[in-house]
Amino acid sequence: MKKYITHIILALLMPLVAFAQKITVQGPTHVAVGEQFQLRYVVNTTDVKNFHMGNVPDAFDVLMGPSTSTQQSFSFVNGHASQQSSVTYTYVLMANKNGTFVIPSARGTVAGNNVASSALKITVSGKAQQGGGGNSYPQQQARRVDRAGARISGKDLFLRVSANKQKVYEQEPILLTYKVYTQVELTALEGKMPDLKGFHTQEIPLPQQKTFHIERVNGKPYNCVTWSEYVMFPQMTGKLTIPSLTFKGIVMQQNPNVDPFEAFFNGGSGYIEVKKDFTAPSVNIEVMPLPAKPAGFSGGVGHFTITSSIDKNKVKAGDPVNVRVVVSGVGNMKLLKQPELNVPKDFEKYDAKVTDKTKLTTDGVTGSMIYDILVVPRNMGNYVLPGIKFIYFDTQSNKYQTLTTQPFNIEVEKGNGSSGSGSYSQYNDNDIHDIMFGETNRQHPSLTFFGSKVYHGVIASIFAAFVVLFIIFRKRALEFRDVIAMRSKNANKVATKRLRKANKFMKANKKDDFYDEVLRALWGYVSDKLAMPSEQLSRDNISETLTQRGTPEETIKSFITAIDECEYARYAPGDPMGNMQHTYQLASEAITNIDKL
Repeated sequence: MKKYITHIILALLMPLVAFAQKITVQGPTHVAVGEQFQLRYVVNTTDVKNFHMGNVPDAFDVLMGPSTSTQQSFSFVNGHASQQSSVTYTYVLMANKNGTFVIPSARGTVAGNNVASSALKITVSGKAQQGGGGNSYPQQQARRVDRAGARISGKDLFLRVSANKQKVYEQEPILLTYKVYTQVELTALEGKMPDLKGFHTQEIPLPQQKTFHIERVNGKPYNCVTWSEYVMFPQMTGKLTIPSLTFKGIVMQQNPNVDPFEAFFNGGSGYIEVKKDFTAPSVNIEVMPLPAKPAGFSGGVGHFTITSSIDKNKVKAGDPVNVRVVVSGVGNMKLLKQPELNVPKDFEKYDAKVTDKTKLTTDGVTGSMIYDILVVPRNMGNYVLPGIKFIYFDTQSNKYQTLTTQPFNIEVEKGNGSSGSGSYSQYNDNDIHDIMFGETNRQHPSLTFFGSKVYHGVIASIFAAFVVLFIIFRKRALEFRDVIAMRSKNANKVATKRLRKANKFMKANKKDDFYDEVLRALWGYVSDKLAMPSEQLSRDNISETLTQRGTPEETIKSFITAIDECEYARYAPGDPMGNMQHTYQLASEAITNIDKL
């Protein structure tokens, strides 16, 4: 009997429980224009389906929402446990005009019943103070999630492109920036700068994780992010156009017809992806030719400084002196000609070792190029190394500037002769000496070398040497069978021959033949060294294989850079001889560094 009474009581209480489920709205009753505020809907259970806010008047912008949070609490009283739970839907809004407005009821299915909140009346008056107090929420959340099927207009999502200069001189760097503005939930974006004719383009690395900030356009807040930046060096003059680019984006929209409970267990969600294409406008650039180039022009366009130093002022004949020249500044650093050092006739000068300490920034390529030039005096005396002249086009004054380093006095003392220094004119000798007169010293046949102990000792030594050489050559013959091992050992010799041939082309100023031969040396060397067919080589598998062999990362990077610089330098403007010399130095050092390991 008690069991039936309990069931009756529960049946009578069920309507009361359903009646207790409700949606409570929490929000301000008065805000100012431009003020951001939160609107919360609290449901006193977690059994909620198909929740959606009422249509928001045009006087408010929905910046974010809904964000969902769940609260649960447990209590034990006299041994009885009870549980209370609730879910809160939060929106961030901003008022954009004065007046009194009503936000309609929010609705949802709560515990199986259709439940609605009360409407909220909000009065908007005055204007919010910029940067002052009041309700302030994270700026990166100024976007909304529309319902499925909502139209995405050009005012909701667009892209702007800007160039920091639209009238420049040839080789003067230009910063090109693409910025995305959105008021919708943009989750993916794809767009790539095409190869441009007339420009040498380098992309500035930006963080993979994009961080949005707020920017206002026509009085409306937009989530804004810098999507990509490029530094461009115009290689030709006239009116050049950076074409419009089409970006492919994905926008999330809310699907109110999806049951959140079913979506959770079936691997789905209450959102759908909408593809949206939008276009960045084209940009026109006017490129002016440089004024008549003076003799000795370095090819530099930007703003530079030059310094020089020597490691010693007092040396012995035959001892080397290192002259260091440093060109620093911002501009087209990669395309500079090597500064020319003129030395006295009693000095020998060797090719410079070039160290690149530059980096790409929004102002262009900035940093320093370091040239270490080795000179060797051959005779004693006092000498002067003249200053080095550097001529470049200054984009700040729009005229050519000539910089000159200070000269250096060098005192050369007499050498020790081991280095081949000094004059040999004092040494006299004749090809044919005078006939010697006097008695000769004749030996007895028994005292001759043939048949002596020394003779037999020499014969035994020759036989022993033959045996040793036979063993060595037999071992080498076995190694010759392993073609791959031989190719690896001879890789440096083959590459050296090709570089010598390339050097002849450079001296003959045969640009195309030079770069073809240097590339053959680089690719052929790494093919022989790694025992990989040339057609299977790529920058990635070269780096991977060298890493597996324990090659330092800096050495690998230097070799890949040598290939890239060689391919780029053949099309670089300026002095071909300077470009070829720089490429030849890089290739030689790259092969030498790997072969040392």
